Amino acid sequence: MNSSTPKVLHYLAGEPLLGHVIRIAQHLINQHGGTIRVVTGFASDQVDPYIESLGLEAVHQPEQLGTGHALQIALDQQLTEHQTLVLYGDVPLVRLADLQLLLEAGSKSFAVLTATVSDPSGYGRIIRDENNSIVAIVEHLDATEQQCSISEINSGIYAAPTALFNELLPRLANKNSQGEYYLTDCVQLSVSAGHQVTGVPGSDTSVRGVNDLIQLAELNRMVQAERREALMRSGINLVDPNTVFINGPIINIGSDTVIEPQVSLNSPIIIGHNVTIGFGSHLTDAKIGDNTVIKPYTLVESASIGSRAQVGPFARLRPGTTLSDATHVGNFCEIKNALVGEGSKVNHLSYIGDTTIGRDVNIGAGTITCNYDGASKNKTTIGNDVFIGSNTSLVAPVTLEDGVTTGAGSVITLDVEAGALALSRSKQISVEGYKRPKKSKD
Repeated sequence: MNSSTPKVLHYLAGEPLLGHVIRIAQHLINQHGGTIRVVTGFASDQVDPYIESLGLEAVHQPEQLGTGHALQIALDQQLTEHQTLVLYGDVPLVRLADLQLLLEAGSKSFAVLTATVSDPSGYGRIIRDENNSIVAIVEHLDATEQQCSISEINSGIYAAPTALFNELLPRLANKNSQGEYYLTDCVQLSVSAGHQVTGVPGSDTSVRGVNDLIQLAELNRMVQAERREALMRSGINLVDPNTVFINGPIINIGSDTVIEPQVSLNSPIIIGHNVTIGFGSHLTDAKIGDNTVIKPYTLVESASIGSRAQVGPFARLRPGTTLSDATHVGNFCEIKNALVGEGSKVNHLSYIGDTTIGRDVNIGAGTITCNYDGASKNKTTIGNDVFIGSNTSLVAPVTLEDGVTTGAGSVITLDVEAGALALSRSKQISVEGYKRPKKSKD
């Protein structure tokens, strides 16, 4: 990959390659039971924390002596499951349906997921005898010229009884160009021991691996195309599909929603019905209610927006923000860790942080909640039916009760009782005949 990031931690459609594989494995575990073991070697100091963040335990391979050696280390963990399925962290798009067939075929004998591809370069070739039975797998580097012409490839994904793996693995040898213990040699060993080897044809997508950033980009294009098509078939209007990016596995969007060009949706995303997501908007961990309009170039991160709301253009909702139904947040406004009550409006050039705003509140242009004192964040509380004049500074901690009005340009440092008008301005002075300084002509 020519990168300091381990290959399996490179992102594909918003999720590390390894995450895609673990998610499909977890799906199988939920259906059939069992245990996930992730064998790590190179850059385990970076990979292991990610595995642990998913609630799994990494099994370390101190020397990278091949795939057969890696499986042996996993099986040394005293697995009690009847059957073992082998997956790879850099083959992220294996299909669940293909794995179901593979597990069925590998319940009593050795089963291999294969595929026929137009360009088999780099893959191990499936060797069959005159009866079309699989007798061996030859790695690309060890293949003869005739074997290189074979288009049926080995995916490296296997299923077999655990007892059969335990029988075959100790017999592996490393007499090959890489000096490694190839798991592929289990096929020939299985045949020699009189065991049947079954080839299960899989889709081209299932066997695609990632060895460089070009292949990663190709897979990303495939995933994005599939996700876009699925959304459009479910009644979602992608105005320019090729410019919409859908990242992560949890994306739920209601019908009649319109997504304009250059939009990025990053899981988890829950969007209601008849919503508009405007041009250039970027949503991450967002929940949006029905009939809401997100105007162009709006950023939403870890925030919730109610129904019939309007946000943007050029607005930013930061983590911890909740906008209730029928709220308005306008251009060049930033909201952070705040609750904005139903029907309230923050329409222009404002910063609202660590704040609770009640119902039917109007926040004037240029209003700032001064929530940070240099050491800690402080809370602003605004009641219902409050009118905040333009260019007001609310110095937290401060509370404005129901029905309060503040004059434009005020700096509010003390609590304001219900129904009061709060003003804090210096007296205006007019100097008659004032002459501005002029620049020297020199």
